[in-house]
Amino acid sequence: MTKKSKEGLSVKKQENFSEWFSQILKKAELIDLRLDLKGFMVYRPLAAQIIENMFKLYEEELQKRGHELTRMPMVIPEENLKKEASHVKGFTPEVFWLKEIGNEKLALRPTSETLYTPMFSLWINSYRDLPMKLYQKGSVFRFDTKATRPLIRTREIIWIETHNAFATKEEAEKQVQEDIEITEKVMHQKFGIPFLPMKRPSWDKFPGAEYTIGSDVFMPDGKLIQQPSTHLMGQKFSKVFEATFKNFNEKKEYLWTTAYGPAISRIFASIIATHGDDSGLIIPFCIAPTQVIIIPIFNAKNKNVLLKEAKKIKKKLESLGIRSKIDDSEKRPGEKYHIWELKGVPFRIEIGEKELNSKKVTLYTRDLGKKEFLKTKEISKLKKLGKIFDERIKEKAEEIMNGRILNAKTKEELKKIIKNKKIARINFCSTKESGEKCAQIIEKEINAEIRGNLANKKEKATGKCIICGKSAKEVVYVGKSY
Repeated sequence: MTKKSKEGLSVKKQENFSEWFSQILKKAELIDLRLDLKGFMVYRPLAAQIIENMFKLYEEELQKRGHELTRMPMVIPEENLKKEASHVKGFTPEVFWLKEIGNEKLALRPTSETLYTPMFSLWINSYRDLPMKLYQKGSVFRFDTKATRPLIRTREIIWIETHNAFATKEEAEKQVQEDIEITEKVMHQKFGIPFLPMKRPSWDKFPGAEYTIGSDVFMPDGKLIQQPSTHLMGQKFSKVFEATFKNFNEKKEYLWTTAYGPAISRIFASIIATHGDDSGLIIPFCIAPTQVIIIPIFNAKNKNVLLKEAKKIKKKLESLGIRSKIDDSEKRPGEKYHIWELKGVPFRIEIGEKELNSKKVTLYTRDLGKKEFLKTKEISKLKKLGKIFDERIKEKAEEIMNGRILNAKTKEELKKIIKNKKIARINFCSTKESGEKCAQIIEKEINAEIRGNLANKKEKATGKCIICGKSAKEVVYVGKSY
């Protein structure tokens, strides 16, 4: 067995995605599972730093749009959790209950509607206090009884959740659309992850919501993973927690509320899966903890001279706001290249005696896998090259996603599309309760799910539902999911 097969990835992403994903988490030193806590994991420095950078970009966008940071307790009283009937029914099987303390029974929060709404009832008195747009970052806990998978299906989810209160339904629905815009601005445009904003069928909405829009992202194994979801909570929670305000006419009304939940740890899974290749990670420049790795190629005689030049380059990069690091270890150059490619650093600068004498550096670009010379005085070009890097990997991801969506006009065509690990677009009777029987047939016979219809684009249905033969009312998307 060669050294690379021991330390690098031993499988190809397209041939065995599951094993590729497991290996990359371990060999790129992202996640450690050796505490042996099912559904819980240790985030090693590289993963933790990437996640922190993801948080920063998401929080910047939320704050630009008027959201303010809060912190809520990690626990919820049983009384709160059970006040909204459909909410508790949906979440009770997944709740981590803590041991009773006296007469008090507490749950680790699975989500925070039942924390924020009672606070809205205290903080909001008048229409003058509205809108109120709040968020928190941290963890939520869900006792997932299915097979867990690091980052993808876990019992502790690292995320951001926003909770917002408005005077009218119209304002609340505008917030739902704004949440989709935030997902587009951050997850797609910055992280390079394309998605389909799907209005979920009525039987698949968030417990307690009027409706849910989930952002579906395609994974290399043909499955869809739900990324940020946004919910119109309506007035259900406001009514059970008596969260009211006085309108312009001094009349008491119930608040309209929304919630939005970007699961940062799960989005990280999509970044790994979407951009990575057979050599390892490819991390977007905007969130890479190390954007440029500098590797001086030295021997005993020229080590000091080359390290001095490497430090000059690092100082220049830092003045440009570019995060960089020097690998001055005693490892062989080829071994260093391999390690930093595995860890997904966007750019590598190699500097040896040849480069020093010619006043150039060798620049390696991770996603292209190619080297070129760059004049030392042109190092500042890396700022622009970083933006081009992110745009390029985003466009590649878009091409893959677009090539995966196919129309199905019959049940047989639907079966074939799903079997070929793609997403089907079909004419369907209804995503309300009346269409649930057809959805169950798809689940049973095709082992796939109705994901919903596009929330940002009206697609006109034609003909008949390909399952029951009734007049089609909606165009929906069908796929497998985690």
